[in-house]
Amino acid sequence: MDWNSDINISAMPRMIALIFACSTLSAILFILLVSQPVYDDGSNIVDVHAYAQKGVSVASVREQRNAPGPASFIWMAAGVRLMDAEGLRGARLAVLASWVVLVVGVFIAAPYSGFPQLWYGALLAALVFPHSATATATLLTEGPAILFAVLGAVVWTIAVSRPKPTTAVFVLGILGGLAMGVATISRQYNLALLPAAAGLGLYKLSQSASKDRPLWLANVILSLTIAITPLIILVLVWKGITSPSMAAGTSYEKYHAAVGLNFLRPVVASFCIGFYLVPLTFPAIGRLQSGRRWRVLLAASLIGIVAVPFRAYLVDIGVLHSIIETMSRLPAGGMVTFGFIAILIIYNAIAFGLLVWEERRVVLKSPPIIFALLTVLFYVGEQLGVGGDIPFYDRYVLSLSPFLGLIAFSLIPKLTLQRLVVLTGMYLFSQELLWRHAFLK
Repeated sequence: MDWNSDINISAMPRMIALIFACSTLSAILFILLVSQPVYDDGSNIVDVHAYAQKGVSVASVREQRNAPGPASFIWMAAGVRLMDAEGLRGARLAVLASWVVLVVGVFIAAPYSGFPQLWYGALLAALVFPHSATATATLLTEGPAILFAVLGAVVWTIAVSRPKPTTAVFVLGILGGLAMGVATISRQYNLALLPAAAGLGLYKLSQSASKDRPLWLANVILSLTIAITPLIILVLVWKGITSPSMAAGTSYEKYHAAVGLNFLRPVVASFCIGFYLVPLTFPAIGRLQSGRRWRVLLAASLIGIVAVPFRAYLVDIGVLHSIIETMSRLPAGGMVTFGFIAILIIYNAIAFGLLVWEERRVVLKSPPIIFALLTVLFYVGEQLGVGGDIPFYDRYVLSLSPFLGLIAFSLIPKLTLQRLVVLTGMYLFSQELLWRHAFLK
């Protein structure tokens, strides 16, 4: 069996349809069979019920208990009211519906983008990400947030890529900006979408024809103004970037959210992103030339070894923390495992970074790639301003998974059997993370 044999990349839509059909069936079974709250259901259902009963108003938004923006909770509450289902089940079905709309929306919009395979790669990465199954069948806010973020990004990049603005292009820009704006008030981490869009807009401005530049620029400015408006309104209502209850520390016993300098959090976020980037981009490792390979390995080893004493800060919570804790049962197992993972993460990140540089001409010709790279960079950068004491859960990287997938499949487009096996393993692990909740007491 040739593990490096290519699978026809045009088969990706059918593969996505099959994976999502399995995910939908799994989610429906979970929703029907598991009636008790699991994971974050218990805390999130409080806000869902509040919006379902009181509606959306300044008062109900100010009374929100949880840290994420209200849009995802309102989406779930709408599901409860529209489906007239039992509260928890109706909210879970609404979350599942957000993924259905996402998949259908990408299938409809991607062919018009000029880069359909890239957006299919983004969707595939989101569907197989280790936390995606849990975000499909439980009350995690990531589902609706990813829906608005990805569809907004697809539509907005289509609009900004059109050199001659038309009425249709203006409408697409407005819809894309509005969707990205709703994404920011679903999960505040999606704020990274806005400077990423502005950065892409500035780059495209330098390339636009002078005769079309005024109308094109008006479209970009209008769409970005619409994109930031929901966040401005939310900040005015909350008088901050998080709910008053979270800011006061009354929502959770152990945590409170705040705005403030946090120099460690961007490092932790980068480490978690690097960890999940490995299975998506590992073919980049094999593309290093033999002479360069040893230098990269040496650099990765030195940085990885230096990072070992700080492992408690870098893997405070999440899947990676569980892996290291499990291996810690062996003598020096935790330290050795962390060191190996750190070296792998750094080696892969350097290899992929070099690939981005080598393929920079391809990158600069593709608005979706530029947008995705900027989104990842601004996502890491915004962590600098996250104060309080809420840890960085590795689940948060799920919000970035479509953009990581877009980057990965743009620069490494081949879908080999080896790569398919790795993606399948990620998907099966995602299902295991979901169904373990069915057996937890």
